[in-house]
Amino acid sequence: MTQFDQLKHAMRHDPKPSKRQIRAARTRAHAFSPVRIGMSLLSFPVVAASVALSLYIRTSAYEPPAALAHLVARVSCDAARSVGLAPAYRGEIGYHARNDPDGNGVSCERSLPTQVQQVLDTMLDTPTSSPDQPAVPDRMVGGAKFIKP
Repeated sequence: MTQFDQLKHAMRHDPKPSKRQIRAARTRAHAFSPVRIGMSLLSFPVVAASVALSLYIRTSAYEPPAALAHLVARVSCDAARSVGLAPAYRGEIGYHARNDPDGNGVSCERSLPTQVQQVLDTMLDTPTSSPDQPAVPDRMVGGAKFIKP
């Protein structure tokens, strides 16, 4: 070690950090904590969903409990039955077109034999152009057709 290095080492004085510096270091470590950043990122969808739900309930034409039940009924027929809104008729609370597979204006109807009978009637009444093409009802769940341009 040279004299210059010895002198530099002897002159080095690490002062004890002040309370303000300690507090600033602690605040900085807390602000950039990975756990805190992760929790902030995970809370964003929860806050967004809460705001959207609140806006829907406030702007709905129905009373708040009925608006929430109407929104729950949109999920599925089982959900609509669980909140007591099935079967629902077109224009009433709880009716959603996605829960009305045959398009008759009644969503989540339980009478499966009636639906089967309607499909059979449609198949028998609609003439087919060839035996390879079965008759298809006008509307059915999952019957979206996409045409390539």
